[in-house]
Parts: sequence; structure tokens; C-alpha cells
Amino acid sequence: MLMMHQESIYNLIPPKPVVQERPPMYKSKHSADLPPTASTFPTGGTTCPAVANIGGSLDQKPVTDKSHSTFGKPKGSYSDDPARFLRKSAGKVLTLKEMKKEHPEALVPKQLKPQTRHGPPSASEKPVMNLVTSKNFIVANAVEVILAAPKKVPEETKDYLKKEDYGKVPKYLQQIKQDIDTEYQYIRALQEQKAQEEADRVRPMTEDDREDLLEGLKAKWEQVNTAFQAGTHMTVLDTMGKLKRKEKQEAELSQLEKDIEKLSKRSIVVNSEA
Repeated sequence: MLMMHQESIYNLIPPKPVVQERPPMYKSKHSADLPPTASTFPTGGTTCPAVANIGGSLDQKPVTDKSHSTFGKPKGSYSDDPARFLRKSAGKVLTLKEMKKEHPEALVPKQLKPQTRHGPPSASEKPVMNLVTSKNFIVANAVEVILAAPKKVPEETKDYLKKEDYGKVPKYLQQIKQDIDTEYQYIRALQEQKAQEEADRVRPMTEDDREDLLEGLKAKWEQVNTAFQAGTHMTVLDTMGKLKRKEKQEAELSQLEKDIEKLSKRSIVVNSEA
């Protein structure tokens, strides 16, 4: 229990790590532009030998960089101008000591945090602790709710039952219903027109015509059947002519029987356009 009283969230902040000073970066005394010994990379696409810097002491690249070789300035434009020679302190870079001396305002750090802090407290700021109150928040909240004044209800409320168009069909629905009825009438007229055209195209067959056709089909069936029965004694069809003749007679008999069955019906219509 004693340890719990001494607990604080600020004790959970780990100490700052000790940053070790890094040694100065190693810098080679040799030039970085030198190609490796016996290198073949800088010679691609040139007329130089296949291997460069055999001795390992080349002072410059085996192939000079040719900027603007195709477009831009012509060759010789980058040569030194005798009238523009390097003057004293022309390319001088100020050291940190000289910068502090000549331009001290440039080294003043900016104010990172405002004077009025809105973020989390720092590790050095300690909160006020061990504060005790005798207030019963549950009872206080209940009393506050009981004694609170009721919310004011707006006096004027919109009564939708008293609208002018209450209970009436909207005008746009009546227009839509009228359009649907018009479309149904147009479709119904097209169907009636199509049915009338089909009715005009066919006509009922008279009884005399039906009897004549039926008698002719029966006579045709008797003729074909007689010829078919004359060849039924041949059990072996050894020629192609006999086989074709039998298949033709069987097909004609089958078709004649179907036609006789259709004409045996009482109500028959005929297509007048056929």
C-alpha cells in the first residue's frame, strides 16, 4: 500500500538515453571520381580501350563528360574566359565562427512552443496531488437533474393535417396514370390490329372441298399401299434401287396418313396467302 501512494505517472517516463558522440566521418584522400582499377564501366559506348585505369592512379576519367553534345551549347562554350578570372574571396564559404560573428540573427532558434501551453505537461511539471473532497457526485447529479427546469417546447407547431393538399392525389401521379393508360390503349390497339390481320389471312374450308381432298388422299394411299404390298415378298434388298423404293413408299404412306387424319376434323381453316 505504501508503494501505491508513491506511484506517479511521471515516474514511468524513462530517462533520456545517453547519446554517444559519433567520430568524424571518414573521408578518403583519393578522388571519388576515379574509376576502379581495371574498370570497364566508364568506357561503354566510346572508342576508348576496353579496360581503364590499369595502374590505379588515373587522375581523371578516361572519357570526358560531353554535356550538350547533341543539343544545347556548342563545344568550347564551357572553356574558361580570360576576362572572368577568380577573384579573392569570390567563392568564400563562411565558417560557423564567422557566421556567428557577422550574422548573429540567423542563428537564433525559433520559438517552437508557444508561451501558453495547450499540450501535455513536461516531465518537470508536477501535478497537485492528495486532494480529497467530501462531495457525493451521485447525489449532487440527482439533485441537479430533479431541480432542473424543463425544456421549453416551441409554442407554434406546424400541423400537417391542415395542409391544402392533404389527402389528395398529387398532380404528377395523375399525369403518370394517364400516360400509363394511354400506353396500354396503344398496345391493345396493336394487338387487335394484328389479330384482325391474321383473321383476314385465313378462311374456313368448305365441306365439299374437305370431302374431295379426303377422297383424293385415300385414293392416293390405296395406290401407294398396293405398290408397297407388291414388294413385301422380297425379304432381301440386295440392290440400292429396291432399298430406296421401299423407303420412299414408307415415307409417302406415313405422310398420307397424317394428312388424312388432319382432314378428318370438322373445322379446318386455310391460309389464303399460301
